[in-house]
Order: sequence, then C-alpha cells, then structure tokens
Amino acid sequence: MTKKRIYYGLFFAGLVAVFLIVLSFIPGFKKQNFPPISTVRPFSFITQNNQPFTEKDLAGKVAVVEYFFTTCKGICPRMNNNMRKVYDAFKNEKDFLILSHTSDPQTDTPARLKQYADSMGVNTKNWVFLTGRKDSLYNMARFSYKIDDPKNNVASIDDDFLHSQFMALVNKKGEVTKIYDGLKPSEIAEMKVEISKLLNQ
Repeated sequence: MTKKRIYYGLFFAGLVAVFLIVLSFIPGFKKQNFPPISTVRPFSFITQNNQPFTEKDLAGKVAVVEYFFTTCKGICPRMNNNMRKVYDAFKNEKDFLILSHTSDPQTDTPARLKQYADSMGVNTKNWVFLTGRKDSLYNMARFSYKIDDPKNNVASIDDDFLHSQFMALVNKKGEVTKIYDGLKPSEIAEMKVEISKLLNQ
C-alpha cells in the first residue's frame, strides 16, 4: 500500500511538472500583466519653490505619492520618517520622484512647504512638495491615486478633510500600480523592491 501511494504521488507530481513546463511556453504566462489600479489624470499644482508642476513633469518617472500636512502631529511624521528611507535609497536615481501633496493648502503655502523640506534636509529635485486648490488636490488623491475613498467627498469642500496613511506607487507610464500603507515598515520594504523593478523597466 505504501509503495502504491509513493507511486501515485510521484505520478501526480510528474503531471504537475509537465503542466507547468507546458504553461511556461505560453506567451505572457511568465510575465502576467495585471491592469493598473488607475491612471494619473492631468493636474496643475505649485511646488515648494513656487514653481508649477504638472503631469508632464511626472512623465517617464517612477513616483511615490502621499498626502500630509505640516502641522500634523499624528501619522504624518511617522509616514515621512518611513518615506525618508525610500528617499535615501533612491535619491540618486534621475527617474525617481516623491510627491508629497498637502492636505491643508490654506496653511501649507509654498514658503511653508519650503521650510518643511529644508528642515528635513532633502533634495527637492527628487522630493517635491505640492500645494494648490483644495478640491483639485483631493480629487487627485481620490480619483487618480486611489489613496482615499471617493465616497469621503462631502458637499462643501470647506468641510472636507483628507488624512490618509496610504502611498501610491506610479510607474513610468503614469499608471498607479499599487497602494502601500505608509505606517508599516514591511510595506515600505516591499515598495522599495517594487520601485527598483519599475526603474529597470
């Protein structure tokens, strides 16, 4: 009985191996192309250097996108401490960007964002801080980057507030490929691996 079980086990293992070998010859099996989560829509914001920044500046770049605000005492400092690890790993990559949008454009003027960037000691060619119209910023977060539920929109933009811990990874084609939890070191590590892959594509 034991010999029969071993025989059947080997037989089925062989079938599985043959099946996988056959599949490997099917075009596209090894590299499955999953559809992107979304595509970055046209936008126009202002950087910490008081310069315009649009989707054209994002073209051909791999980018990590987040939302924060400079007066935040809760999750934002933790998120940006984790983001700093991403920045340190890829700051010399010419095709890499970090885009930090403010959730509080009324407070976070370009000058205030510049002060914040300077306090972090980062090169703002690689790490760009953005402000603009509140409704435009929030629509990008919810409809382009998918880091907040669109259902969170409220009737009055003045009463709306976005506070998300999630980060979006954008490939060189302007497609959002994955969303990561910016508070989890394990997901930050996973994101760094994926960034390396996207930069080499």
